[in-house]
Amino acid sequence: MDLRYSKITVKIGSNVLTKEDGTLNVAQIAHLVDQVTLLKNNGVEVIIVSSGAVAAGRGVLKKLGKSDAVTSRQIWSALGQVKMINRYTDFFNEHGLTCAQVLTTKENFSSRGHYLNMKNCINSLLENNIIPIINENDTISVNELMFTDNDELSGLIATMAGSEALVILSNVDGIYNGDPSDENAELITQISGNGFNPEESITASKSGFGRGGMVTKFRIAKKVAKGGIGVHIAKGSQDNVLINLLDKTKEVKHTYLVPEERSTSAVKSWISYSDSFAKAHLVINNGACKALLSDKAVSLLPVGVVKIEGNFRKGDLIKICNEKEELLGLGKAQYSSEKLINEMAGGKKGIEVKRQKPVIHYDYLYLEEINMDSEF
Repeated sequence: MDLRYSKITVKIGSNVLTKEDGTLNVAQIAHLVDQVTLLKNNGVEVIIVSSGAVAAGRGVLKKLGKSDAVTSRQIWSALGQVKMINRYTDFFNEHGLTCAQVLTTKENFSSRGHYLNMKNCINSLLENNIIPIINENDTISVNELMFTDNDELSGLIATMAGSEALVILSNVDGIYNGDPSDENAELITQISGNGFNPEESITASKSGFGRGGMVTKFRIAKKVAKGGIGVHIAKGSQDNVLINLLDKTKEVKHTYLVPEERSTSAVKSWISYSDSFAKAHLVINNGACKALLSDKAVSLLPVGVVKIEGNFRKGDLIKICNEKEELLGLGKAQYSSEKLINEMAGGKKGIEVKRQKPVIHYDYLYLEEINMDSEF
């Protein structure tokens, strides 16, 4: 085999791992383990982000007593995690390999310290030739602090671990320019940062056992590709899909998002996935918008801020919006909202503006991908 990558993160969707009745597809899990084993034997480091616990839990106990949606998810996850990790463990053991379960919540990534602890855990497992199997801990997660689904978690893990590629295994062949069930819908085989943006034509429907949909997959994949990591979205039930995707001599029907040449810094990568932890948001004027979105490395100065929504302290994450309240980016505050109000009240102009301390320094500023042709 002529392999494309030496380190990958693989996200396996719920519908890949479960049957229609909600029970685990044991044969499918075994086949995926066989593929990962072959890749490892050929020098590829593999991190697995695996869905399926909640769906597997439904297969164990379909009828629950009186419970709300969150409680039901907690019960099914607790039941399903045991069943799922036992299957992975047994199949990897047959190949003489060891896997480890890593359960996390979005709150574990709320600070840079927690982020680095998770990074160290993943790297330590890989250094000891252990295959990490990561999943969100739905037993203790709450709605406002849950990942959109494991697509979001896998994007964060791939970026954090420095993977060369993220492979998202779904129940469809990739991203279509419409509903995949429509015979007129066409598969988009390749998407680049400066190419066709298919988001408006992607169906918003969700998979049977998953929490997200193809719109979510595309948004996460685009963010990962922007950070310099290639993304492959393919149908997980294809025979040897992982092996064929990584083999340069093979062609697989799927969608590939081309990575951008420039790579986002480690700090900005953490910030890019932390929007749900933002304490407030700033509204900035058109001049500041154009400066931030230009090719120059620019920090956000107080003179560009026209409104503050909420309170924040030094070190908090804050969102940046234009005057239409459209999200432009996210950054780490250099000082508090109280000090910013004082800076704005000073009305500094000219040469004094250059001496203003940035409210968000460029090194701690992550900008979303914005259409530069649009008017602010």
